[in-house]
Amino acid sequence: VHQSKLDFFCKLGYGKQDIYKVLENLGQEALEDDVLKELIRMGSKPQALESQAQPCLLKLVARGSCSTTPGSKWLGEDESDSSDYLRPIVIDGSNVAMSHGNKEVFSCWGIQLAVDWFRERGHTYIKVFVPLWRKEPPRQDSPIADQHILGELEKQSVLVYTPSRKVKGKRVVCYDDRYIVKVAYEKDGVIVSNDHYRDLQNENPEWKWFIEQRLLMYSFVSNRFMPPDDPLGRYGPTLNAFLSKKPVLPEPKRQPCPYGKKCTYGNKCKFYHPERSRQAQLSVADELRAKIKVPLSLGKEEEECNYSP
Repeated sequence: VHQSKLDFFCKLGYGKQDIYKVLENLGQEALEDDVLKELIRMGSKPQALESQAQPCLLKLVARGSCSTTPGSKWLGEDESDSSDYLRPIVIDGSNVAMSHGNKEVFSCWGIQLAVDWFRERGHTYIKVFVPLWRKEPPRQDSPIADQHILGELEKQSVLVYTPSRKVKGKRVVCYDDRYIVKVAYEKDGVIVSNDHYRDLQNENPEWKWFIEQRLLMYSFVSNRFMPPDDPLGRYGPTLNAFLSKKPVLPEPKRQPCPYGKKCTYGNKCKFYHPERSRQAQLSVADELRAKIKVPLSLGKEEEECNYSP
């Protein structure tokens, strides 16, 4: 009888030690229902239920931990979502390469420096446009430095060659600037170039506004790619706001009044008066009335005090 009960509860998934304890307390003649109630009261669980609960706990620990487990892949979603708040970048490869090469050599290393700068900021959409004939071996009239970088960027799907071909020994080149402006306009991105694209501005009025507002100029300082902190001028947005899709515009700063406290325009003055910030700006007549009422009221109080019985 003892062995049959032991086998029965073992099949249910309970441990042998828990079953031995219950049978010793209740006796070998105890009913199966009583033994089951005692096992439940002791908090004993079948092994099948414990095995189902363990994977859930492991998943929770993995997602919350900082280890390199498969659950930690959830932590990388924030990095991939950077395209939600950063604008796409379209780089004029010829302009950047010639600027880095002092307008004498087509320096591909300058393109790599620009791409790395935007990658470090978290931009995921970066495209560089270069004419196809730059893949040809360099010549004396068009020297190229570090040409292997173009092939590496092409494998990374960053560099795009604009089409060109030869007809009767003459090279026919497509206008790569139109590619650059068109892609940046469709992606609502930023153009990285020191070129003003004046011919394209006259060609399309929508492109004119876009080039004026989304052109990011730059400089190279000791092999360092450096765009300006104020791309649209002194009173424009900062570089971070310029490269963001939803920039936080700073509050406009009001110019202080050159006359200061001697200003006679009152609330009609368009300049800022720090001495009037805490109180409403009154007109000149109201200010004079307010100053006159104070001594008059004091004089009436003194007369009332003197003539009072």
